[in-house]
Amino acid sequence: EALSRVMTAHLGLDGRWLKVPPTLCRFLGYSEQELLALRERDVSHPDDVETDLRQQIRLAQNEARSYDLEKRYLRRDGTAAWTYLNCSIVQDAGGRPLYFLAYLRDITERKSLEDQLRQAQKMEAVGQLAGGIAHDFNNLLTAIIGNAGMLLAEMSSLDPRRMDVSEINRAAHRAATLTRQLLAFSRKQVLQPRIVSLNEIVTDLSAMLRRIIGEDIELRLNLDSDLGQVLADAGQLEQVITNLAVNARDAMPQGGTLTIRTANVAAEDVAAGDPEAPPLLGPLVAVSVVDTGTGMDERTQARLFEPFFTTKELGRGTGLGLATVYGIVRQSGGHIRVRTQLHQGSTFSVYLPRAEGGTAGEPEAGTTAGAAPGTETVLVVEDEEAVRALARRVLASRGYRVLEASSAADALTLAAEAGEPIDLLLTDVVMPGMGGPALAERLVRGRPGLRVLYISGYAEEAIQRHGSLPAGGALLEKPFTADELAYRVRETLSASED
Repeated sequence: EALSRVMTAHLGLDGRWLKVPPTLCRFLGYSEQELLALRERDVSHPDDVETDLRQQIRLAQNEARSYDLEKRYLRRDGTAAWTYLNCSIVQDAGGRPLYFLAYLRDITERKSLEDQLRQAQKMEAVGQLAGGIAHDFNNLLTAIIGNAGMLLAEMSSLDPRRMDVSEINRAAHRAATLTRQLLAFSRKQVLQPRIVSLNEIVTDLSAMLRRIIGEDIELRLNLDSDLGQVLADAGQLEQVITNLAVNARDAMPQGGTLTIRTANVAAEDVAAGDPEAPPLLGPLVAVSVVDTGTGMDERTQARLFEPFFTTKELGRGTGLGLATVYGIVRQSGGHIRVRTQLHQGSTFSVYLPRAEGGTAGEPEAGTTAGAAPGTETVLVVEDEEAVRALARRVLASRGYRVLEASSAADALTLAAEAGEPIDLLLTDVVMPGMGGPALAERLVRGRPGLRVLYISGYAEEAIQRHGSLPAGGALLEKPFTADELAYRVRETLSASED
C-alpha cells in the first residue's frame, strides 16, 4: 500500500527507534514492539546506512539543522521500500541533543516508475542501435541469401559444391531469424505469417532447448499427433517457446522436468477456464510449457507480463522475456494463460487460432519456379550495390528490362530520360537523401499507372518514421530470396491488371 501521508518517528542518538506510528509499522511489516527493539540501521538497506549515519553525526555535532535523503528500508519480507526522509535533531534548553525527529514519506511507486522510465529510455536507445545494425546486416544477408539461392537453382543435384552452398544458405536464414529477434526487444515486429505446424517447430527446437536448459533438467515432448496448423510467424513462435523454456529453466535452479505439450482445444473451453481471456472463436491450437520449479505467489503472477519486471538478481535478467512473449502472442491473435502454485511449478499455455486448409512450409529456398516471367520495365533504386546487383540479376533472368540507380536523384534523372514507360518502381525505403516514399510520390505524379514495391531491412515502425508508404505500395522485407523477389514483383505488376 502506497502511503502518501507523512510518517513521523523518533530515533535515539544510538539509532534505536523510540516512537513509531502505526503507519510506519504497517509500511515495514513489523509490530510496534518488534520495531522498538531494533535500530534504524537494522531495517535500512546496507547501501544507504553509511550516508544516513554520516548525516546524523553532522546533526549531533550541530553542523547542520536538518537533512533530506532518499533512502531505502528493508521490509520484513525482504523487499526494499523507498522513502523520502527529512531528519532534524531535538535539543534540550541547554542545546544538548536529545533525539532525532524523522519525517518519512513512501516514494516506492515513484522510484519504480522512474526506474521503468530509465529502462524504457535505455531500450529505446538500444532499439535505435538495433535498427541501424539490422538495416546494414539485412543488406548483407539479402546478397548472401539471394546469390546462394541463385547458385542452388543453377546447380545440378550431383554437384559436389551444392552441399556447401546449401549450408551457406541455411546459415544466412538462421542469421535473418536472429535479426528479427534482436528487433523484437525494442519495437513491434512486422510478422511474416504462414501456415506452420507447432509440432514441427517444437521438434526442430528440441536439440537447442536441451543445450539451453542444461543437463540437470529433463526435457519431455508430449505432442498431439493430430494437431492442427496455425497461421503465424514461425520465427516469432520459436522465440515464444524459447523464452518460455528459459523462464522455466530459471524456475528450476536445482533441476527438474520441463514438458512441452501440444493439443487441439475448443475456444469455449479456454473461455470457461479463464474469464480474462479475450474473445476467441473457432478451434484453437495450444502449446504448453510445464515446469516443476518454484512456482509463483499471487503478487509475482499479477506483474508477470509487465515490461522490465523480473524476480532475478540485478544484471541477471532484462524483464523483457515474458513481456515479449505476451506481445507476440497477442499480435498473432492468440492468448496466453498461466497456472502456477508456489513450490509446485507453473504451466504457461499459448492458444492460437487454428488455420483451416493449407499445408505447412514454404517453397525451398533457391528455387525461382514459383513466379511467372515478365517483359515489363522495372526501375531498381537501391543504395547498396550488392542488393542492387542481385535484383538486376534475378529480374533480368526472368525476362524483365531492368533500369538501375543508386540514389533517388539518379532515379529521377533516369526516369526523365527513359524512352519507354516504366511499369514498376522497386525501391529501398531508407536511403541517403531522398527516401523511397518521397521518390515514389514524385514518379507516380507523372505516371499514374506506375506500380511500387518497397524493400527494406527496417521494421514497420522504423519505416513509418521515415515516411508512410503511399497507398498502393507493397513491401518486401529484407533479407529475401530470389524466389520471393521474383514472386512479389510479378504479384505487384499483376495487381495493376485487375
